[in-house]
Amino acid sequence: MLRLINLELQKLLLNRASKVLIFISFILPFTVLVLSSIKINFFGFFTLELGELGIFNFPIIWHITTFFAAQFKFFFAIVVVSMIGNEYSNKTIKQNLIDGLSKKEFILSKFYTIVFFSLLATILIGVATFLIGMYYSSYTEATIVFREIEFLLAYFIKLVGFFSLCLFLGMLVKRSAFALAFLFVLFIVEWIILGLITWQANFNIAEKIQNFFPLKSMHKLIDQPFQRIMMTKFPEKTEIAYDYAVHWYEIVIVLGWTALFVFLSYRLLKKRDL
Repeated sequence: MLRLINLELQKLLLNRASKVLIFISFILPFTVLVLSSIKINFFGFFTLELGELGIFNFPIIWHITTFFAAQFKFFFAIVVVSMIGNEYSNKTIKQNLIDGLSKKEFILSKFYTIVFFSLLATILIGVATFLIGMYYSSYTEATIVFREIEFLLAYFIKLVGFFSLCLFLGMLVKRSAFALAFLFVLFIVEWIILGLITWQANFNIAEKIQNFFPLKSMHKLIDQPFQRIMMTKFPEKTEIAYDYAVHWYEIVIVLGWTALFVFLSYRLLKKRDL
């Protein structure tokens, strides 16, 4: 495994564009650190400091930081599809197979790299969240601090699942731009299917079915935290309550899609004439 990861890292770090995108994909999520220190002066009347609003309290901070950090996954998605596109355009995929790398090892090298970067991103976000929380949070008891740390697991699974989808699309079309376009098409198709099911049945049934779709299931791992923030400020408004927890079946659905995308990537490579 380490040999395959090292092989991919050498390819990525020799490519300037990949290095820039990897750097951006790791740096941008840390804008939460900048947000935590922002002070907005409203014409001298009062100063608003986000860190003092309670949104960085434990345990809600795990939800907020992972949700916003996940919005920047698109940058590393470009790296993933580029890994495949460059292999075909530079003919390195054929050379790797000639040099003794099996087709299974080729796909695994990409997948292991995806897992490696996802794990690294999760660790960095976890450390940053913990430090921000310890600085701003009113609660420092261990039982409260680590109460919702499962959002980190959901963040990791979400990244691995999304990048595995990008791996499959990259293998399917062999060009980075087309793979990213297919990603957008898949998003549109999911919503079209939602509309058709709603038309034939009702929205509640359609939404439950949509939760099994690839992109929607990944999105559902970490629901938006805005309503939850409102709930902390207005606990008497029970109508805004919603289920924001990380559920085991949501993780299983995304893991199922991840396994399928990796398997299909391997099957495409195995049957394709290089």
